[in-house]
Amino acid sequence: MVVSGVVQGVGFRFFAVRKAKEFGLTGWVRNTFEGTVESEVEGEKGSILEYIKDLKAGPGGAKIKDVKVEWREFQNRYSDFQITW
Repeated sequence: MVVSGVVQGVGFRFFAVRKAKEFGLTGWVRNTFEGTVESEVEGEKGSILEYIKDLKAGPGGAKIKDVKVEWREFQNRYSDFQITW
């Protein structure tokens, strides 16, 4: 997924890590050069939907403009959730 708006410099990635762990998701989150935040997660669909809902709200200081989501088949590629580059 790609989150746009005021999402860099506001603790968004750390918020995403906390939420992913709260929902038992694995994957990653990172800032992009375009000023957006990207995230890829794996887990139960209901948990992913809750994660997306929380990303749409964001942490204090963030102003979310849009969250684009692309669904893919589960591949079990990750063992944890982390910030990546």
